[in-house]
Amino acid sequence: MISVNINGETRQLSGTLTVAALIDEMGLTGKRVALERNGEIVPRSTFPTQRLSDGDRLEIVVAVGGG
Repeated sequence: MISVNINGETRQLSGTLTVAALIDEMGLTGKRVALERNGEIVPRSTFPTQRLSDGDRLEIVVAVGGG
């Protein structure tokens, strides 16, 4: 288990997850998502290879269209 902080809320995750796996687990696959990890923007192209670590601080923003 690892502990990460997502948008100010601590969550326990099992095993080592990638950013892409977390996005999928959160039901955000296919949505326009911006993610910051420990103060740095994570490029979408690296989501599948970025492994989460214990203590990571994530900010996840989902773009919402409207008009």
